[in-house]
Amino acid sequence: MSGHSKFANIKHKKEKNDAAKGKIFTIIGREIAVAVKEGGPDPANNFKLAQVIAKAKANNMPNDTIERGIKKAAGEGSGVNYKYVTYEGYGPNGIAVIVDALTDNQNRTAANVRNAFTKGQGNVGTPGCVSFLFDKKGLIVIDKEECDMEADDLMMLALDAGAEDFADEEEGYEIYTDPDQWGEVDAALKEAGITALSSEVTMIPQTWVELTDETAVKNMQKILDLLDEDDDVQAVYHNWDE
Repeated sequence: MSGHSKFANIKHKKEKNDAAKGKIFTIIGREIAVAVKEGGPDPANNFKLAQVIAKAKANNMPNDTIERGIKKAAGEGSGVNYKYVTYEGYGPNGIAVIVDALTDNQNRTAANVRNAFTKGQGNVGTPGCVSFLFDKKGLIVIDKEECDMEADDLMMLALDAGAEDFADEEEGYEIYTDPDQWGEVDAALKEAGITALSSEVTMIPQTWVELTDETAVKNMQKILDLLDEDDDVQAVYHNWDE
């Protein structure tokens, strides 16, 4: 699983996300609403809601904001009905891209996603066309400068909590888990006082593709920027080796 460090990309994305914290909270708020409507407001009996709450806390969403979102979603006839949709496609030079969205208007979202691909000289493909190139995993990234624990001790803590793999990269530690174990590993690290740079369930590319042509790089960045600006888009995964 190791061999391609996620630290630099995540550090860059975190800096961008910090400047757009409002969008992250909106995204997670929608996920809370869907989880509550599907499985109820009690995270002890709603595994999906428990995962979303863990994600919210990993992104520093205040507890009272989380609780308000749960109560609002649990109210009679409250909120908008959102639906999860996934799009798969190709960027320049066949870069594989997966787009997860949560929308109340699929026609609008599909048009926006298709527009983003088209403007970046890519195209939306059929379901399943690129997802086989990714593995769904929990990924926790820790900045070495922010971690006082020795690498071996951190690795044992993570593995004992249920992690599958541990990578000691140049600037950070990367901990991989089964998606269903991610919340438990994340909680164990927090209990030990470990602050993660990033903690989420994500899609890990099996192989990475480099872009050397300047135009291709600009087009790929255009696709990602347009998708990032779309409020319906929850997450974007790709195998571009930035």
